[in-house]
Amino acid sequence: MGKELKSLVKDTAIYGISSIVGRFLNYLLVPLYTIKITAESGGYGVVTNVYAYTALLLVLLTFGMETTLFRFSTKEGEDPRKVYGTVLRIVTGVAVVFATLCLVFNAPISALMGYADHPEYIACMTTIVALDAVQGIMFARLRQQHRALKFMALKMLFIITNIGLNLFIFLAAPLLHASHPEWMTWYDPQYSVGYIFIINLICTTGVTLGFIPELRGLTYGFDRTLARRMLRYAMPILVLGVAGILNQVADKITYLFIMPGAEGEVQLGIYGACVKIAMIMAILLQAFRYAYEPFVFNKSQDNDKDTMCAVTMKYFVIFTLLAFLVVVFYMDIFKHLVGRTYWEGLRVVPIVMMAEIFMGIYFNLSFWYKLEDKTYWGAIMSVVACAVLLAVNILFVPRYGYIACAWGGVAGYGSAMLLSYFIGQHYHPIRYDVKGIITYFILALALFGVSQVLPIKNSWLHMGANTLLLVLFMGYVVKRDLPQLLKKFIRK
Repeated sequence: MGKELKSLVKDTAIYGISSIVGRFLNYLLVPLYTIKITAESGGYGVVTNVYAYTALLLVLLTFGMETTLFRFSTKEGEDPRKVYGTVLRIVTGVAVVFATLCLVFNAPISALMGYADHPEYIACMTTIVALDAVQGIMFARLRQQHRALKFMALKMLFIITNIGLNLFIFLAAPLLHASHPEWMTWYDPQYSVGYIFIINLICTTGVTLGFIPELRGLTYGFDRTLARRMLRYAMPILVLGVAGILNQVADKITYLFIMPGAEGEVQLGIYGACVKIAMIMAILLQAFRYAYEPFVFNKSQDNDKDTMCAVTMKYFVIFTLLAFLVVVFYMDIFKHLVGRTYWEGLRVVPIVMMAEIFMGIYFNLSFWYKLEDKTYWGAIMSVVACAVLLAVNILFVPRYGYIACAWGGVAGYGSAMLLSYFIGQHYHPIRYDVKGIITYFILALALFGVSQVLPIKNSWLHMGANTLLLVLFMGYVVKRDLPQLLKKFIRK
């Protein structure tokens, strides 16, 4: 088990460089956007809303084919190259049809979404999501082949190009426009939101060109019988994925329907900006997921796979709770990731981070139905979770505003987590250290509560006291579980 843990940690570290470091660099854009686009303008609310649609569409266009690729490539008797070629052809065909239809009917679609004055926003969005769908399969192929370095290089290419172009548009371009307007006849200082989407399109196209070698998968052939079997496997995952992504973006999509008008855009912008701070947890979960999903499928025939899942779950919870405490204890530093006009929304950060932890636990628990080929259970649980989230939003957003969106996430992910655990224990029982996990949750929340009631006004002194609380949590980890972790990790 020690060797497998080392492999998982190694791949997570490499994926983490592209995800954590890359996303951190991207976070530098959040203060840039929230300073240049004030909360009162509502512009960041438009960005939040459009990208929420993009996330949902990306799940629809990949429709579970990434997980299907992993599953069928490891099945006995299947040709991994033919599996990849068939998946790539299916997703590419769907993406091309989608992009074509959306561009042809761009005007009515833009009007329906409330962007009749800026149909180019939607044209950019639909093209980006079509390219991202095809890229998703090719990134999955890299993960399956353990080609983490190329994965990292292409992710970093997008991040660096995106940051460079944004810095030029939001910092250099205004200065050049003022000093040398004849050079900048194409530049409109009021078009900031539009430039965000255009830059994304340019960067996405550049990464697609980096995948030219992987497009050879289109020559591996198309197996209709295999395609039908994969689609039957993938359809429940599609429902699961749609429900899952709705748990992440439904609040941002529906907010402007529940709270329409300029004030709704302002509030959505504040919520969307502050959620970016909580997304530090999402970055950690993404890096873990990239390495863990192929890792579990590759070990699906091993006798110790259940023990590995139980061990991984426990240390996953420890690590994410530690990340939660770091962010909430040093909020006086992290709040500078967004402009001052957005600080009123910082109260949602701990709530959203806890929702992300629940989502991560649900992801860890979800492998029982994937390995048992009972993906319909995932669909059912995700639909229930999404229904809970939407119910909380519809009932409480009109009264409490975006704080209800944050609690809706906790309720939705919490429901999925509990359902997956209890149903999974019936079909595929695994001996998780439930008592130890609950103890860590109680300790972390208790320390957070103590931090909130400390009567210390000076922010630096308050963070100093929080550091002592953090050391207390880490000391408990070291005393209770670190020796066992190191022993498992170094065992040959």
